[in-house]
Amino acid sequence: MKKHNFYAGPSILPQYTLDKTIEGIKDFAGTGLSILEISHRSKEFVACMNDTISLFKELLEIPSGYQVIFLGGGASLQFAMVPMNLMNKKAAYLNTGEWASKALKEAKLFGEAVEVASSKEKMFNYIPKNYTIPADAEYFHITTNNTIYGTELKKDLDVKIPLVADMSSDIFSRPIDVSKYSLIYGGAQKNLAPAGMAFVIIKEDILGKVTRPIPSMLDYRVHIKGESMFNTPPVFTVFAAQQTLTWLKNLGGIKAIQKKNIEKAKILYDEIDRNKLFVTTINDPEDRSLMNICFVMAPAYKDLEKPFADFARSKGMLGIEGHRLTGGFRASTYNALPKESVEALVSAMKEFESDN
Repeated sequence: MKKHNFYAGPSILPQYTLDKTIEGIKDFAGTGLSILEISHRSKEFVACMNDTISLFKELLEIPSGYQVIFLGGGASLQFAMVPMNLMNKKAAYLNTGEWASKALKEAKLFGEAVEVASSKEKMFNYIPKNYTIPADAEYFHITTNNTIYGTELKKDLDVKIPLVADMSSDIFSRPIDVSKYSLIYGGAQKNLAPAGMAFVIIKEDILGKVTRPIPSMLDYRVHIKGESMFNTPPVFTVFAAQQTLTWLKNLGGIKAIQKKNIEKAKILYDEIDRNKLFVTTINDPEDRSLMNICFVMAPAYKDLEKPFADFARSKGMLGIEGHRLTGGFRASTYNALPKESVEALVSAMKEFESDN
């Protein structure tokens, strides 16, 4: 039976990435050594690192004045590194979910972190609008896609202070205007590579303005100067990211994958809206994520939640159970998920409806 991978992260990777990383594990770049054992200072891996950064810049059309670095610790470490490097006194945060809340909590260790708006009172089922950003804040932090609750900020904001974004789960899924951001970061384990690193896209002129001493390992300037090799980088994850970005480039780039993502999401949202057994958790279509599609059983059919989960699993659907904080269901439709998997899930939903 074919398996359909809807896990939220670590999540599905392109078959191209899997095949190429298997080759690299056996023999990396013709060295006769595995990518798992190659020196990060070898000319072959330095070339891999440089190419991965070049692909980042090419696919996202990153303008001059920005650097791309790869760090350990995942996005969660960035919750602390961002304020440590950018906040002297005050920063502003938009609270749209669990990860935004955690970023806000870490920022409070370094100064005044202002929550400009929150959708917590409604279980984060919408993106707040019409809020005021303090003009004296040193940056404004957003989380563009919320994996747990299924909301997404699909447009680049125009703000008058530096904009910082956690794009862990929607990077490379749609075009973005990098010039509107001072810093973009994210974990690799959604649309990029296996778990093990964070990427940071940073405008250099935002650095060097805080007065606090910063430990070397937590200083963006140190990692920029060291070209992501101040310490041993996550070698295997960088290599896998290179394969995913090559796959994306060969596919036609970000505009091409965005078209596919919109199509996949529409197929599933249309079925959720049609099927009497299910209801969406995000009412406003504008706020609905294209990456993490959340839904629950309709109130009258609440007792069918576990039976549907078991039924879907019997049909090869893996990872559609909702986050432990929300329950229900979550289908993560990242770049690498084929349309056929979404269609298979929809078919299972229709069959379950017919049987019940």
